[in-house]
Amino acid sequence: MSETIIKEEVVKEEVVKKEINITSGQYVASAVRINQYPEGELHEIAFMGRSNVGKSSLINSLSRRNGLARTSGSPGKTQTLNFYKLMAKMSETDRREFFLVDLPGYGYARTGRSNRQQWAKFIEEYLLKSPRLQLACQLIDIRHAPMESDISTYKWLVENDIPVQVIATKADKLTRMGVKNNVAAIRKGLGMKGGNIIAYSSEKGLGRPELLDVIGQILLK
Repeated sequence: MSETIIKEEVVKEEVVKKEINITSGQYVASAVRINQYPEGELHEIAFMGRSNVGKSSLINSLSRRNGLARTSGSPGKTQTLNFYKLMAKMSETDRREFFLVDLPGYGYARTGRSNRQQWAKFIEEYLLKSPRLQLACQLIDIRHAPMESDISTYKWLVENDIPVQVIATKADKLTRMGVKNNVAAIRKGLGMKGGNIIAYSSEKGLGRPELLDVIGQILLK
């Protein structure tokens, strides 16, 4: 093998291993109607999951901006679509902005049934009609088997051709073997036929490089 080919392969390997970095993040808007969405053509990546799944902690961990998304001990507190504008550093010369959209938690809400139905309507409207939505990240607590709401949400996303990335949160609460076994259980419970599950720990940063890589691939489209 020639020296030139070896150098080219080394360069390619370095490019593959290079991790994108989030350099800034800011809250932009909250919305329950289409006319309240922020303007622009930036790609959107939505985050959703049952209340108390650790969504706000993951958003803060991903962006490395403590307090960007407010965590709460009260499940179901988020009642709007919250838009955050993040800047991703792809390389020394390439910077790309995108919207991270925090969706209200499903499966529990400290409100009446009529309000829950209304929330479901505007969330569904966003997921089906936003032309900027590129990916829905569905968060599931790795410590438990998928609940009925997790399964129905995943199936609905797949049936409506919405790209979905499953993220198993709170991975630091289990051993390495426990993570492997429970990820397999989540895959089986959801009936996943393809794709991978990212095991994530907001406390230790486990899974962050893998999620950033997924985001980076979307931003390069």
